[in-house]
Amino acid sequence: MLVGAHVSQAGGLSKAIERGAAIDAEAIQIFNQSPRMWKPTAYTEEDFAQFREARAATKIGAVLIHAVYLLNCASEDPEIRGKSLASLTQSLRVGDAIEATSVVLHPGSALQGDVGKAITRAGSVIAEALAGSEHCALHLEDTAGAGGTLGRSFNELAALIEAAGGGSRLGVCLDSCHLLASGYEVRTQQGLAQTLAECDRALGLDRLGSLHLNDSLVKLGSNRDRHAPPGAGEIGEAGLAVFLSESHFDRLPCVWETGSEDGAVSAADIRLAHALRERGKASR
Repeated sequence: MLVGAHVSQAGGLSKAIERGAAIDAEAIQIFNQSPRMWKPTAYTEEDFAQFREARAATKIGAVLIHAVYLLNCASEDPEIRGKSLASLTQSLRVGDAIEATSVVLHPGSALQGDVGKAITRAGSVIAEALAGSEHCALHLEDTAGAGGTLGRSFNELAALIEAAGGGSRLGVCLDSCHLLASGYEVRTQQGLAQTLAECDRALGLDRLGSLHLNDSLVKLGSNRDRHAPPGAGEIGEAGLAVFLSESHFDRLPCVWETGSEDGAVSAADIRLAHALRERGKASR
């Protein structure tokens, strides 16, 4: 498992590598543009080369790009779908250029509309974005299940992958907080085993591509996405130890998104994740 964190790319792409190395991260996740704006950042080939060079001097073994939250590939509004397509395609192309492991995407929301039709619309946008890029993988993130968000169950994730063409570049990113919020027990060995068995039936475990490590402020099945500081929420240190020590996750990048320093991830949080992983492995 490559343990790491979401870090800022402010000041240039290579700054993200510096920030990841400073907290001893083995994996990093970044936004490739401002998460509050549709306009993509205009990177140059020199930016990409500097990123790759900076990374080569570290132990960072995986880079994830998180598509910005403005995207809704399932929107009924053609303009929003068009903007989502352009932004997602750009994220995948940046992923190609910096040799990222994957782009992570919130698939979108049906809002108040028909979920099946929303999945079809999202799948079409995703397929077109993949066709407009070369080789970077795309991981669909499971959601907490609020409102009409897509991806609240493994069956919905499977339907999205099928609607997008089912190609080998498509995978999933599992978020510990979202899983708990959408009703999946991940805090015990038995609960996590049952959760992954359901994942296997719907998707196949070969689709597992990356992990988000987040504690939860809210209870099992709450359908709300609220992160807690590491170890201080409903999952807690014992539950995080179970999640981190799961053998099916051994090869995956696993990034904290919310840390203990006013939400920022610190070196202490990275050390905690490693310690909890060892604690969990010892108890299995």
